[in-house]
Amino acid sequence: MSAASCLLSEDQFLCSICLDVFTDPVAIPCGHTFCKTCITKHWDINVQCQCPNCKEVFDPRPQLWVNTFISEMVAQFRQSAQQEASSRSSEQHVSKPGEVPCDVCTGTKLEALKSCLVCLASYCEAHLEPHLTASRLKRHQLVDPVENLEGRMCMKHEKLLELFCKTDQTCICMLCTVLDHKTHDFVPLKEGYEEKKAELGKTEAEIQQMIQKRQLKIQEIKHSVELSDKDADREIAEGVQVFTALKESVERSQAELIDTIKEKQRETKVKAECFIKELEQEISELKKRSTEVEQLLQSEDHQHLLQSFTSLNAAPPIKDWTEVSVRPPSYEGTVRRAVNQVGDTLSKQMKKLFEAELKRVQQFAVDVTLDPNTANPYLILSDNGKQVHDSDVKKNLPDNPERFFPRVNVLAKQSFSSGRFYHEVQVKGKTDWALGVARESINRKGAITLSPQDGYWTIYLSNLNEYYAAAGPSVRLSLKSRPQKVGVFVDYEEGLVSFYDVDAAALIYSFTGCSFTEKLYPFFRPCDHNDGKNSAPLIICPVNHTE
Repeated sequence: MSAASCLLSEDQFLCSICLDVFTDPVAIPCGHTFCKTCITKHWDINVQCQCPNCKEVFDPRPQLWVNTFISEMVAQFRQSAQQEASSRSSEQHVSKPGEVPCDVCTGTKLEALKSCLVCLASYCEAHLEPHLTASRLKRHQLVDPVENLEGRMCMKHEKLLELFCKTDQTCICMLCTVLDHKTHDFVPLKEGYEEKKAELGKTEAEIQQMIQKRQLKIQEIKHSVELSDKDADREIAEGVQVFTALKESVERSQAELIDTIKEKQRETKVKAECFIKELEQEISELKKRSTEVEQLLQSEDHQHLLQSFTSLNAAPPIKDWTEVSVRPPSYEGTVRRAVNQVGDTLSKQMKKLFEAELKRVQQFAVDVTLDPNTANPYLILSDNGKQVHDSDVKKNLPDNPERFFPRVNVLAKQSFSSGRFYHEVQVKGKTDWALGVARESINRKGAITLSPQDGYWTIYLSNLNEYYAAAGPSVRLSLKSRPQKVGVFVDYEEGLVSFYDVDAAALIYSFTGCSFTEKLYPFFRPCDHNDGKNSAPLIICPVNHTE
């Protein structure tokens, strides 16, 4: 900093120890001047009383007296500098709360522009000038203003923290290297800074990568929600369509039922009314004849009675009503036929639903091949791993833990521990088979029970020509047709295993509410060939998506 009204430069009033304007300047015998406190502390620390500038040694230690001339010059310089600083204060920013103030300013503190890591002080524009012009101060390290510069000094040795101890991961001074950290690994502060900065760069890159992954996961979840919304809308639309059709069918059948019953009742009423009208007409004729007979009975005229009797007997004959009756109409089967119509509509709608459902699950088709390491020694697998059937000959194979014996089972090579998957198996021509999925930890030796409790979710055709779901206990299935190709679908998270008759586009059976915690493998049991009656193979088929 320089005073505009002064002929002397501030460089001439700087203590070479504290690098600040003299405070209580004293001249030592060699002629160099220092702050009284600075030179005193310097000699207290060092064994010899030596001039910090010219290195001249004094013995004994000289007595120190304040140089009044220089002291007065410094006072004038300070006053001049303060006046200049005051004149500039209107142009510079006064330090506000939260901002770093200048350590040199007296009175009103201006905002610091830089902090010196050597001087451990912060300077405003005016007081920063010596660091920009003085040759020995230009070597000092200037940084953007920072608070608590005392934290950059070694608390123990009151020296600048210039090194970084990699052993203790802390900043140290030069004295620390020969005392507390003598055997430690340390580097210059700048080198440590560069190393840590490089580490932070890697950390930042890793953090950014983690952020990117999470952003992608958010997009994935949002996409899943969108798909879920579409699925929900589709299911609602299909459900509304089905129930609307059912409602219309019920209303139509109900209306037809009521019309049929009312028509029968109307016909009965018309018939009854005709009979009643005819009977009333006959009653009227009979009453008229009764009156004539009664009058003739009262007659005393012999001739008149005899002549009238002949004409009275000649009256037209009346109808014989003995066998005539009006029976209530029969309504047997009327309601049943109406309900059957609703059932037909329901069957058609259910078929449409299953066709749509099968089309959706086929989208999750996976490529499945048989694993020879798990196949029973009596089984024969095709070279492409897509077919399996039983034989009479036991192959000489190692009895590894993965292999089934004695049951003629085999698993697929592929396993699944999340998501959804689907495959199709041809069972055409077979009289006995089992299909499904099995968990990894299933028992593969000795007697094996197919049940969810034992890790199997399967359906099977028995040699008695009956279909079952191996639900533990088994559930007999009533199927309209014999499946020729069976589709197997698994939703791992939903805990669902469903089986479909592919050709009929019909659901065979579903295991629901399952809890999967292990890998699942497609499971195949072609069963014994039964003297050639069950020699047809199980064939894993490519999925032809239902149109």
